[in-house]
Amino acid sequence: MIILGIDPGSRLTGYGLIDNRRDRMIYLASGHIRVQGERFPERLGDIFERLCEVIAEHAPVQMSIESVFMHKNADSALKLGQARGAAICAGHQAGLKVYEYAPREVKQALVGRGGAEKEQVRHMVMRLLGLKTEPQIDESDALALAICHAQHQMMENRTGLPASAFKTRRTRRR
Repeated sequence: MIILGIDPGSRLTGYGLIDNRRDRMIYLASGHIRVQGERFPERLGDIFERLCEVIAEHAPVQMSIESVFMHKNADSALKLGQARGAAICAGHQAGLKVYEYAPREVKQALVGRGGAEKEQVRHMVMRLLGLKTEPQIDESDALALAICHAQHQMMENRTGLPASAFKTRRTRRR
């Protein structure tokens, strides 16, 4: 099953594709979309159109995307949310089932701790997929989303429990 991972951004959107097989994950492709256009609606349209092209070329079955998280700057969070919306619409239009994962959840799945640095995530992406060259950070984040989803799917297939049962809940220390 081919999984498309998306790391959304209003200026740079990363994507990564893996083939999730029963016994291993195979790297297929990755890249980034540097959006064009001066006006924000044009940039959102560019994200949508170019992701539609990626989907048409690689024919993924499922898509995983980073869920919304709060930035210090509300304007940045709003733009990120709109870029996510453009990406989700591209996936939905192509008939993909879309899954969302929090950044901490992705880091936990790949590195073993939710506070991992982006370089640690990239290192694990390279190891898990057997990559010889370092992908750009946006690409490795997108591949990490695809790998996280593949791991959730594997657990769901093995246990029969929904993937949401494996999401960790953060508890407050007293």
